[in-house]
Amino acid sequence: MAIKALLFDVDGVLLDSGATHRRIWNAWSDMRGLDRDRVWSLTHGRRPEDTVRDVAPALDPTAERKVLNDLMAKEGDAFPAAEGAVTLLGRLARRPWALVTSGSRSPVHRRFRSASLPLPSVQIYGEDVEYSKPHPEGYIKAAELLAVDPADCIVIEDAPHGITAGKAAGCTVVGVTTTHISDDLDKADICFSSLDGAAPYLLTMIGDR
Repeated sequence: MAIKALLFDVDGVLLDSGATHRRIWNAWSDMRGLDRDRVWSLTHGRRPEDTVRDVAPALDPTAERKVLNDLMAKEGDAFPAAEGAVTLLGRLARRPWALVTSGSRSPVHRRFRSASLPLPSVQIYGEDVEYSKPHPEGYIKAAELLAVDPADCIVIEDAPHGITAGKAAGCTVVGVTTTHISDDLDKADICFSSLDGAAPYLLTMIGDR
């Protein structure tokens, strides 16, 4: 298999953001009188507006995104890098890689600076696509910008929606069980318990031994 590029999700893969996001969504759920667990189950790998449409169709997704942004601002941007992320991305300095996230550009840039993580030349955010994960648009667009066939890419994801998107794009998909158990990620081609655990496999596949 000739792997030419790695396409990374951000939250739960490169950033250890699960606890913070859970606090934010719990607070919002309480404000709107919604079931915390149900809301949380529909957040992973998705734009906040899409989650709002599913769990509270009577609310304005744009207005609720502002409420969620305010809750996020109170948390700050000190999201730690996932274990092994700094070392892995440092090894990819001369290899094609990209970010494909349902998050927004400005917050991700701030968090990467805070976590001492480099940013690649190709970055696809929620605002850059018409259809968010599980639709494959983001991963297809990243591969196009890297001038690489999706079949020659590995997607690294922690959530079922992201894995579905990567597979639909025609990529090999590596799952990391940082936010879901392995049974939830059974559509991935291979799973690891962490990004650090996946790193040797990823480096070998992209030809950096």
